[in-house]
Amino acid sequence: MGHNSIVYICIQFVQPLPLFAVPKSRYSSFMDLTVTDLSCSRGDITVVSGVSFSIRAGHTMILRGPNGIGKTTLLRTIAGLTPAVCGTIRPSTEDIAYAGHQDGIKGPLTVYENLRFWARVFGTADITPALEAFDLMALVERPAHTLSAGQKRRLGLSRLLLTGRPIWILDEPTVSLDTENVGKFTAILQRHNKNGGSAIVATHIDLGLKQSTTLDLTAFRAGPEVSHNPFLDEALT
Repeated sequence: MGHNSIVYICIQFVQPLPLFAVPKSRYSSFMDLTVTDLSCSRGDITVVSGVSFSIRAGHTMILRGPNGIGKTTLLRTIAGLTPAVCGTIRPSTEDIAYAGHQDGIKGPLTVYENLRFWARVFGTADITPALEAFDLMALVERPAHTLSAGQKRRLGLSRLLLTGRPIWILDEPTVSLDTENVGKFTAILQRHNKNGGSAIVATHIDLGLKQSTTLDLTAFRAGPEVSHNPFLDEALT
């Protein structure tokens, strides 16, 4: 897997929040994420169009909208996993780490082996900060397939800390996390912002982030002329 690939992730924390390391060689130049007149499709159907926004370094944007509006499609397009219909995205996907619905872990591998694999992909020497931040130290020898849903989520999200990438694209990252770990995830995201990183987070819950704005995709829903199949239209709403 090359450096143009995106990351799938998982999360948990303990108090006090550990100071995780940021590889300064790749994380020292912070940048805004700018999306201009972006249209995105799901298959042959354009679901959102004319999306424009900018997120400053050190800030998070919360992405809202009803189910099927195109939040996942938009995030995958920004991350470079789905080609855009039109529009521009800056910077390149090499500065982006993506965490989607899937945890992106290998079940037969241990927690340690999963993280060591991703550390090698991104050239990160030490996985200890990621293990500590997500409270995975006691699980390092456990095969990933034996973990609970919440533990798998934490393992997947922990890879964010190995990427050295300043922009995080997160699709419902708190799924399978209990209330305590949602709070710890928020603390991690706030630390990411404090370090100069930015993020887009699609979520239906209130994370209580200080440096955040909200974008509702409803206003960018593609016009009804895009699809004339009533069954498909119902599935996309």
